[in-house]
Amino acid sequence: MGTLRWIIATAPEIFLLMSVAIGTVIGRIRFKGFALGVTACILIVAVVLGQLGTFVIPPLFRSIFFSLFVFTIGYRSGPEFFASLSLRTLAQAGVAAVVSVTGLAIVLCFAFLFHLDAGTAAGLAAGGLTQSSLIGTASGALAQLDLSDDALRQQQANVAAGYAVTYILGYILTLLFVPFVAPRLMGIDLKSEAKKLEASLSGTDAPRTGSLTYRKFNARAYRVEEAAGTTVGTIEDRIGSRVVIERIVRSGSLIEPDRQVTLARGDEIALAGPSAAIISAGAHIGPEIDGGQILHDVTGEVLDVMVDTKGLHGRSIREIAERVGDDARGVFLRDLKRRGQEVPLTPETRVYLGDIMTLVGSVGDVERAATRIGQVLRYSERSDIAFLTAGIAVGLLAGLISFKAGSFAITLGGAGGALIAGLVCGWLRTRQPMAGSFPPAAQQTLSDLGLGGFIAAIGLVNGPAALAAIQAHGLLLLGMGVVVTLAPLIVATIFAYHVLKLNPVIVCGALAGAMTVDAAVTGACEVAESQTPVLGVAVPYAVGNVLLTMLGPVIVTLTLVR
Repeated sequence: MGTLRWIIATAPEIFLLMSVAIGTVIGRIRFKGFALGVTACILIVAVVLGQLGTFVIPPLFRSIFFSLFVFTIGYRSGPEFFASLSLRTLAQAGVAAVVSVTGLAIVLCFAFLFHLDAGTAAGLAAGGLTQSSLIGTASGALAQLDLSDDALRQQQANVAAGYAVTYILGYILTLLFVPFVAPRLMGIDLKSEAKKLEASLSGTDAPRTGSLTYRKFNARAYRVEEAAGTTVGTIEDRIGSRVVIERIVRSGSLIEPDRQVTLARGDEIALAGPSAAIISAGAHIGPEIDGGQILHDVTGEVLDVMVDTKGLHGRSIREIAERVGDDARGVFLRDLKRRGQEVPLTPETRVYLGDIMTLVGSVGDVERAATRIGQVLRYSERSDIAFLTAGIAVGLLAGLISFKAGSFAITLGGAGGALIAGLVCGWLRTRQPMAGSFPPAAQQTLSDLGLGGFIAAIGLVNGPAALAAIQAHGLLLLGMGVVVTLAPLIVATIFAYHVLKLNPVIVCGALAGAMTVDAAVTGACEVAESQTPVLGVAVPYAVGNVLLTMLGPVIVTLTLVR
């Protein structure tokens, strides 16, 4: 036992890392498709290990961990958050606002009715609204108060206790509410509504030759015989399906494949487009040939492009195709992803900033189209550490600024400052693609490590006090947590469907986004047997992340006003 206490006193970071490792493994275990969640499991493991002794982890470490996490959240949400201020997406942003405001109101009512302290109220909000980052902003706000070390430790323990008791049930209730309860409240069948939405999005107009489309891409080479004397444009239109002549070789020389060029007997051409259309093209052109050099680079590029052109935000694929125009000739949209989920591709599918388009085609064609849409994601890029660390430092500095409101000092705190810095840096990245590189894999690593390390530190330092708070108020907190989770979802569902007049399938996706529960989107897609719920996720997710995170200081301030 003496050895254990010596390790705890000498190297508490060992237990912090163990908490993250064990909690992550447990949190990823799935039982019939359901997992408890990594963050909650890390906290539970840390609270249990915290019973082994007295852990002393400097606040500086917790501050750094959480700043990394919340800055990353802001960086990822920045483009979508600022774009959500657009009139085209304001209704979806309203869903997130209703969830946040309703949740805040209910938490404050419980705080006044049951005389909850600031820490417990903040923990209740973090767990009931399934927003782990709220723990950090609330803890930062508590640290700004003139509290003794023991009082601050107890308040932070109460935050952890409130979160630990309410998060798992809040997560489960959200998973069940979005695909099952919300459709009943709206009086609709999610599966049939998804089919209607797919039909309305599909449209009936054939895409123009120069527009983006979404079919399997291929290329073959032919020798011109039947097509001799016919223009490139005529052959492309005759074959249809957006097939394009990418290359013409005449007597060993390359000829620009303009649509007005007339083909001559013996020309060798490279044809690119949907596989089914190209296979049958020989009847219009001539015999297929091996190709060799003529096919070099024609199918050489597959690019992931993040949409960051503000003028494209909230527009349909059809509208984007019209804007890109001839620059999309020979380019095919293979898939569209939003927050890691595939989005159904139809001419009327709306595209938002932060979406990832996968474009295929020849090297030159794809690169040309990509410049009109956004920035190419080259995942081998290194993070721009100077830009990112400077951004976090400026955010932390802004968090020190405070304003007096009566006897209370209102401040963003370090976490709030880092969040806003992340939002601004993420937005600046879309305006200046050469600065602020932060690859998705690096974002996920910093986010996971930052939140995991912060939560583990909170659990270890406050383990005994948190366990005591859970034992004293567990059932009461659990009951309040149910209301804090369900009431905002119910109000937001009714408001979105009856007041904002949003499509019910979009409402389901928006609810999952507003509560920042990705798994709820997957559940809605499974019930709907369609990916259409994903269409409502992006904007509410970005807005919800910001609003719910900022509730921490608000709750701490307002509960102290009593």
